Order: sequence, then C-alpha cells, then structure tokens
Amino acid sequence: MNSVIQNAKRLIVKVGSSLVTNDGKGLDAAAIAKWAAQIAHLRQMGKEVVLVSSGAIAEGMQRLGFDKRPTGVHELQACAAVGQMGLAQIYESSFREHRLRTAQVLLTHADLADRERYLNARSTLFTLLHLGVVPIINENDTVVTDEIKFGDNDTLGALVANLIEADALIILTDQKGLYTADPRKNPEAEFVHEAQAGDPALEAMAGGAGSSIGRGGMLTKILAAKRAACSGAHTVIAWGREDNVLTRMASGEAIGTQLLAQTAQLTARQQWMRNHLHTAGKVMLDAGAVQKLTAEGKSLLPIGVTKVSGKFGRGDVITCTDQDGNPVARGISNYASSEARRIIGHASGEIAAILGYVEEPELIHRDNLVLL
Repeated sequence: MNSVIQNAKRLIVKVGSSLVTNDGKGLDAAAIAKWAAQIAHLRQMGKEVVLVSSGAIAEGMQRLGFDKRPTGVHELQACAAVGQMGLAQIYESSFREHRLRTAQVLLTHADLADRERYLNARSTLFTLLHLGVVPIINENDTVVTDEIKFGDNDTLGALVANLIEADALIILTDQKGLYTADPRKNPEAEFVHEAQAGDPALEAMAGGAGSSIGRGGMLTKILAAKRAACSGAHTVIAWGREDNVLTRMASGEAIGTQLLAQTAQLTARQQWMRNHLHTAGKVMLDAGAVQKLTAEGKSLLPIGVTKVSGKFGRGDVITCTDQDGNPVARGISNYASSEARRIIGHASGEIAAILGYVEEPELIHRDNLVLL
C-alpha cells in the first residue's frame, strides 16, 4: 500500500495543540523546526503546502499562567491573542531557516460561510501559494463566539481543503492513527491502515474526547476526513512525532491511517455547480467565448460576454448561454452583476481602469466552471 501523499500536489498539513506546545509546556521549537524542514522539502518536491496550526490558546495559557484550559469565552480570547504572537514568531523564524516566507491567516466560520469572503480567502491563499509563501492558518480565536467558531482545527483543516481543492489533508496528532477500539482499554484493538472516508463504522471506532490542551479527539478527525472527501481530498491521520513523517509519506511510504475520498476531486465541485437549477443570473457569450469554454477548456473572460441578465453577487453561481439563449455552462462569478455589466466586452487588462480595482482577470475561472 502506497501513501496517497506521494502523488498529491496540494496539501493541507494540520498540527494539533498537544504537539505544537509539547502537551501544554510551551511552544516546542525543536518539533516545529522539524516540521518546517519537512515542509521545505515537500516544496522542493513541487508540492504546495498550507499549514493549519493549533496552539495559540495553549501557548497563551502557558504565558498567562493558566494551569488548565479556561471556560470563559473572554479568557480564551485573551489567551489566543497573547499566544498567537508567539506562534507567528516561531513559525516565521523556523521557515526563514529554509528561505521560505510565511503568512498568518486567521479565519472564522463566517469567513467561509459568506460567499464573497469565501472567494476572498480563496484568492488570497492561491496568491500566497503562487508567490511561494507558506500560509499558516489558525482559527481567529480572539474574536470567535459560539455561533461562528469552527470548534476545532481538524474541521478548519477540512474546510480549507475544500476551499482550495487540496488533494490531501494530513492531520498530525499525538496518536499513530485510528484503531478499531481504544487500545488503552482494549488490548485486542486493531490498527486501521486504510478505510473509506465517511464510512459510518469509523465514527463508532473513534469515541473519546480530545486532550486537556486541545478540543479535538479522534472523532473530530474522522468527521474532518468525511468533510474533506466532499471535495475529493484524501485524509491521513498520523503521529506528528514520527521521524520525517511528512517526507516519508511524500516518498510513498504509507504511515498512519489513510481515509480515502470516493469522489474524484473535480467531480464533487462540478456536481455542486451543476445542481444549481435556478441561478441568480445569466451571461450571454459570443461564439468565440463558447468555443474557448467548450472546446478548449478555458476560463471565461469579460471580453467574450455580450450581455448580463439578473442580479447576482461575487461568489454566486450563474449560467452562461450562447447567443440563442441555450445554456452552455454554469460557474462561480468573480464579479457582481453591477460590476460585470461595466466590464463585459473589455479585455482583462482594462478592468482596473474601469472599476478602479481588479478582483480577478476572469469573470469565471475554469476551476469554478462546469459545462452543461
């Protein structure tokens, strides 16, 4: 059995609080340096990596003298604010050793629930990856409330995998992977090397809460794998202190538990767009644009659009038609209808002069478009 990470091009690596903070004793500089070195090696192998890191609250607890996790929301927010400083500093210095730049990205559930903010986050992450930067993502615990928090960074990692259509999600934890039962209580528990993400039997195996430092347990990782699989991403759950765990997986060695996505990566996203029977608006394309989309698999540029109908916002799914009104494709618009009406028929290089800014050079990117 080979590792699914070997052929994956875009990876989300999630590291839990107990690993990052050495079980709450403070940020583990040596461990973080090792992960940074491994991620640098993955980059040299041609892989794109986004790091989702817990640890801000745990580090803040240590700095502020808490001996156990506070229950008050404002105390937790204060811990996050203090701890995030140290977390950002140690990652910046660790990756600098490998001549890699890092970027701090703090997200809340509201950022990904709102379509416009979703697209903004997506565009920012893609831009950072294009510039060779390693994005380091954490939940914005300083401002979260019960209504908007992800609940754990396993879920956040899965949502980011969905956001940028990652090939795989790697969850590094303080356990070697998933067992059929708790091995600490049942000596007959068997290790699960590989299974299908979303298999209901997995949830029964994964009972149990997280550590006193973090919020997640094995169940949150199983549910995260199920969520990541919705966009075609495989998930690997592995022990974060395994020697060179990331580079060995990238070289093909199967480590930990592999939870495989049953849906091909693009199929799930295309199916979601195809299922929009009633879209917010329409754009009519000239013959050249229809040819570019249907025969050449290109993105839709404003210059190929002759008419905009309806009212829609950035991030809404719209229908593309030919000159006779026949549906050709559906896709996620990078511009609101009011903006689209101003830029249609113009080259992408003219967008900034017309609108005063540029969201994207395309009206609909090919990754966000499905043919009908």
